[in-house]
Amino acid sequence: MPVTIAQVDLWRDAPTETQILEFKEAKSTFDRDKLNEYCVAIANEGGGHLVLGVADVKPRPVVGSQACQNLVDTVNEIFQRVGFRVEAEAVAHPGGRVVVFTIPSRPKGTAYHLAGRYLMRSGSSLVSMSEDRLRAIFAEGAPDWIEEPSVRNLDSQAVIDRLDTQAFFELMKLPYPTDRDGVIDRLLDQGLIDQMDGLFAIRRIGGLLLAKKLDDFPDLARKAPRVVVYMSNSKLETRLDQLGQRGYAVGFQGLVRFVLDQMPQNEVIENSLRKKVKLLPENSVRELIANSLVHQDLKIGGAGPMIEIHPNRIVISNPGEPIVKIDRFIDGYQSRNERLTDFMRRMNICEERGSGIDRVVHEAEFYQLPAPRFQSDPQRTMVTVYGPQPFEDMDREDRVRACYQHCALKLVLNERMTNQTLRMRFGLAENRAAVASQIISATIEAGMIKPDESVGASRKYARYLPFWA
Repeated sequence: MPVTIAQVDLWRDAPTETQILEFKEAKSTFDRDKLNEYCVAIANEGGGHLVLGVADVKPRPVVGSQACQNLVDTVNEIFQRVGFRVEAEAVAHPGGRVVVFTIPSRPKGTAYHLAGRYLMRSGSSLVSMSEDRLRAIFAEGAPDWIEEPSVRNLDSQAVIDRLDTQAFFELMKLPYPTDRDGVIDRLLDQGLIDQMDGLFAIRRIGGLLLAKKLDDFPDLARKAPRVVVYMSNSKLETRLDQLGQRGYAVGFQGLVRFVLDQMPQNEVIENSLRKKVKLLPENSVRELIANSLVHQDLKIGGAGPMIEIHPNRIVISNPGEPIVKIDRFIDGYQSRNERLTDFMRRMNICEERGSGIDRVVHEAEFYQLPAPRFQSDPQRTMVTVYGPQPFEDMDREDRVRACYQHCALKLVLNERMTNQTLRMRFGLAENRAAVASQIISATIEAGMIKPDESVGASRKYARYLPFWA
C-alpha cells in the first residue's frame, strides 16, 4: 500500500522515534553507506521505516529532500550491498518531497550484517549488537533451554525424591494428592516433567523451581544463587561465601531470610527507645532477589544470580543484559523467562506486571535512602541498593539519579515532580528550595528530565517529566 501524506503526518506526530522509525533531514543528499547501515539496523530490530526530508526534532517539520532521485537505482544498490530488498517511494508532501524506505524484518533466527558488523539502533546512533543480543537472535526457533530435560530415566519415586513436591503443592495452594500417581499427574499437567518410554524426565524448569538439591541436576547446579558477605565496603576480605542448595521457588523464603540475617543492623532511636533495624527494607531485598532469579539469561553457562553484602550496600546481580533499558526499569517491563516468571507469580514470589522496581524506588524514597543504581554490561545486570546516608554526603551523581527516579516514579503514579516533592524526597526543609532547584537543573542538564510544557513557563508552578515522556 502506498505511503500517504496522512501517514507521514501520523509518523511525525509520534511522541518519539522508535527502533523501527527514523527521521533524517537529508535536504540535498544522504550518505549511501549510512543508508545501507540504517537498513540493516532497522531490519535487525524487526523492520520499519526510514524517512528522509523530515527533521528529527519535534515538531518534526517537513523540510523536503532531494536525496535519492532515482529510487529504482537506489533500491537495487541497497540490495547489492545488504542482500535483502527494501521498498522506496517519494511522497509529494505540501512541505516538500519526502522519501520513505520501508524495510522488512530480518528472518527469525537470523541477523543481518554489513561488512561483518551486526548493527542495531541505540538512541540516535548505530551500534554493533552485543554478543548477548546476537546469541538470543540465533537461538530463536531452537528448543527453549529451560523446557528441555535435565535428568532422564527416572521412576516416579525418583522424581519425588529429587523434587520438593510437598512445597510445590503448598505454594500453589493445592491439596496434596492421596497417592504418588496424583503427584506425578499434576507435575505432568504443569509441564515440569515428561513421560518417556514408561519412565520420567525432569525438565530444567522443574529442577530450577522445585529441586531439593540443585546439585542433583548437573546442568543447573551453577544456576544456584550465591551470597557473599564482605567485611568492609571493598571486596578484599570475605566473611562468608554461600551457594544456595534448593530450587528457586521452594528455597526462596529461606534465601531471603538468609540474606536478611547477614545484613548489617543500625541503631535508631524511636519514641525515646533504642532499637536495631536492618540496613535495607525487607520488601526491597525480596523484590530484587526475585527479579534476579526470573530475569537472568539462563543460556549463559557457568553463572547464576549473586547477592553481595557490604556494610553500606547490597549488590544484586544476574547473568545477561536486561531486555528493558536500565533507565526505563521504573516504567517498563518485559519478561525474559515467561514460564519461570509465571510460576513464581502463581506461587506469590514475584509479580509479573513490573511493579517490583517501582516498589524498590518508592521504599528508597520513603526511608530517604540514596537512589538505587542500575548498571549492565554484556554479561551481567546489577542493582546496588544503599543503606542510610546523609544528604550532605551524596555527590552530584547520587542526587541526579535520585531526582530522575523520583520524576519517573511520579509519572508512573500519574503525578508530577515539583520542587516541593523533590524536597520531600530528600527530607529538605522549605528554606532549601534553592538546593532542590540546583538538583533539578543538573538533572535537566544531564538530559534525564525536562520541564512539563503543559503548565507554561511559571517557575512557581513548574513541573517536570522524565526525558522519555
